[in-house]
Amino acid sequence: MNATSPETAAPGRIVLLTTSHRVAPGLLSWPAWQALRSADRVLCADGAHPQLPYLREAGIPVDEAAPTAQELIDTCAGGRTVVVVATGEGEPALTDGLARLAGTGRVTMPELELLPASYDLPGARLLDLVQVMDRIRVECPWSSQQTHKGLAKYGIEEAYELVEAIEDGDRDELREELGDVLLQVVFHSRIAEEDPEAPFSIDDVAGGIVTKLIHRHPHVFGDETATTPEEVKEHWLRTKAEEKRRESVTEGIPLGQPGLALAAKLASRVRTAGLDVPLPTGDGIGYELLAMAVRAEAAGADPEAALRVAARAYRDAVRAAEGAPS
Repeated sequence: MNATSPETAAPGRIVLLTTSHRVAPGLLSWPAWQALRSADRVLCADGAHPQLPYLREAGIPVDEAAPTAQELIDTCAGGRTVVVVATGEGEPALTDGLARLAGTGRVTMPELELLPASYDLPGARLLDLVQVMDRIRVECPWSSQQTHKGLAKYGIEEAYELVEAIEDGDRDELREELGDVLLQVVFHSRIAEEDPEAPFSIDDVAGGIVTKLIHRHPHVFGDETATTPEEVKEHWLRTKAEEKRRESVTEGIPLGQPGLALAAKLASRVRTAGLDVPLPTGDGIGYELLAMAVRAEAAGADPEAALRVAARAYRDAVRAAEGAPS
């Protein structure tokens, strides 16, 4: 009986190559290209896999095959290396089969390696959100009919729900409400793409805020220096004034916001500009509330938030009087 040669007995190597659909096909890591070029065989179960044209263009032959776990082990016999280009699902049937064979203890297993060939960068899931929103806009009977004006009320509601989640300190709720606010941004941007006169996209929105942030942070992206929050605010206000070239400090303040928040914002602009503007006088609770809001802002308090805290305490007192749980 002939002894099995070491070369024949070598179990070989299996490389499971995974890629991210959020990265352009063909943009693979250097270790991935090395594994592909040095492999004895490259297999892929999906003939329409987006990576295949780029691999073949690079001169790497790819066999369209979906071997079982045992067939793959047999292919590796003799010390051969087989690279499996994973489909979007990650080849769960194949990996489960390999795990079962390894668990028997009766099979000499090849070396197994999971090799991510491309990685998601931070923010990559935003690409999924844009794609999902695009499909919903086209295929959903309700979403396809929405307009900026029709969605405006939802933006206000979501903003208030976000503030409530922040004040409650509920982390799960905060994450969900941030997502709802983000949805408003993506939805409006998708609608804006269809405007016949002045279309813009989510990329235009993101590009605009990136430019604004860089310009208003010269102490981070430029030669300015800021070591305190006060100096940062000074940079921000100066660059903002240069951008807007406003004739009045009141320009840009949304008059539709809640009254206390509006009063506090006006007081903040006046104080920051160093203006001496006496408060208007008159009869009625409105002028009293205005004076209170200005005093709160000067003291560093948010009168709108303070009133919400007091209102919640009042709500709890009402529920207690009703005998309901708070």
